[in-house]
Amino acid sequence: MLLLGQQTQRTCQTLDRRAFVQVGASSVLGLSLADLLRARESGLNPGSAKAVILVWLWGGPSQLDTFDPKPNAPLEFRGPFATIPTRIPGVRFTELFPKLAGITDKLAVLRTLTTQSNDHGIAGTIGLTGSAAGGTGLDGKPLPGSPRPATGSIVAKSLANKSRGIASPFLVIGGKLHQGKKPIIGEGGGPLGPAYDPFRLEYDPAKGTKVPALQLPPELTPERLADRQKLMESLAITERKLESSLAVATLDDYRSRAISMLTSTKMQAMFDLSKESPKSANAYGRTRFGQSCLLARRLVEAGVPFVQVNWSDHVEAEEDSGDGGWDHHYRNFQIMQDRHAMWLDQTLSVLINDLAERGLLASTLVLAVGEFGRDPKVNDKAGREHWPGCYSALAAGGGVQGGRVLGTSDAKAGKPADTPLTPGDLCATIQHAVGLTSEQVAGMGLATPGRVIEELFAK
Repeated sequence: MLLLGQQTQRTCQTLDRRAFVQVGASSVLGLSLADLLRARESGLNPGSAKAVILVWLWGGPSQLDTFDPKPNAPLEFRGPFATIPTRIPGVRFTELFPKLAGITDKLAVLRTLTTQSNDHGIAGTIGLTGSAAGGTGLDGKPLPGSPRPATGSIVAKSLANKSRGIASPFLVIGGKLHQGKKPIIGEGGGPLGPAYDPFRLEYDPAKGTKVPALQLPPELTPERLADRQKLMESLAITERKLESSLAVATLDDYRSRAISMLTSTKMQAMFDLSKESPKSANAYGRTRFGQSCLLARRLVEAGVPFVQVNWSDHVEAEEDSGDGGWDHHYRNFQIMQDRHAMWLDQTLSVLINDLAERGLLASTLVLAVGEFGRDPKVNDKAGREHWPGCYSALAAGGGVQGGRVLGTSDAKAGKPADTPLTPGDLCATIQHAVGLTSEQVAGMGLATPGRVIEELFAK
């Protein structure tokens, strides 16, 4: 809910001081959004990718049951699913992913990712920032060091001057990530400041797109917002002669732009999925994840540089008091067959094809990955435990060359046999794709957390 404060006295020339301070302290019209708008005045040169879509598979999908099956392994490792060929010679996916198998000419498959922790919270921090610093696990104890910014925040800063007129250069579709009701560290701007925290959207299958920061009280109409703006302009002339407080000083051009953004029908239209044809909406899938990815395509098309789509907010499945995450300690194969694999296969393949058909894939890097993988050995609950030693990801667009596989895992997909890759490498690779050099990252007071995976781009 957007709170602008209450008007306690109105005259022909001015607004009561109390109401003015309340408006200035608003989380949207206050310092954070004003700083965000001001920060867009400076940015770094973009690279071949103009946008990034990070599909965050929260909870940790099984590498063996998705894109690195091991059909020759014993049954207690390989699981019950058969495999199917892809368009890459000799490369097979699990039978649950026929649509993605059919577009592997557009995909790069990474099979040897490895991370430092099997705790969702810490591994999530590593996955989003490239570093475990400041991460907090399920025990609630923070690791040493200050958290890095999310990779989306770094990209937002680097491409901020290319994203004027939109809500934010970094948007997240989904609620805040958590495990066991404990929030994950590393989703925001960190040392870059709140100006680079993500602007958050939420998709509700029953109610459509929700923009929490733009939900106005029923009595606060756009006309009243415009009227207040006129009053604030009048107030600024007189109040600046009397006061030099921060609340007054920040009522400048950036504040005016913030108010215009809130009342912009163009921005509201960008979030409105009803403007898509039923055919397009059906193609993506009438699920929360499907419509969130459709919204991500609309945002990229409108010029948003970094969009993160959270598969879920919580790591657990609905049956485990979660909201459909990938943390399948039991019933892994049932959930994969009935829901997760089908939804991911349909939606991700349509997203990539849709971007390609619209001429956007070459300039949009799409990355689908979770925080870790699953134990190669099936447990006694028909599930798989956490496994940080080896997991898979898919990449497409933004200069990535399709039709290739990076890295080979061992016979049970338990560890890399060659070419180990890290979340820090993925972060460095995203930075590279948007034209952000290690020197430029150092100029932000940060260090690049890994190496650029150049094999993704080599022709």
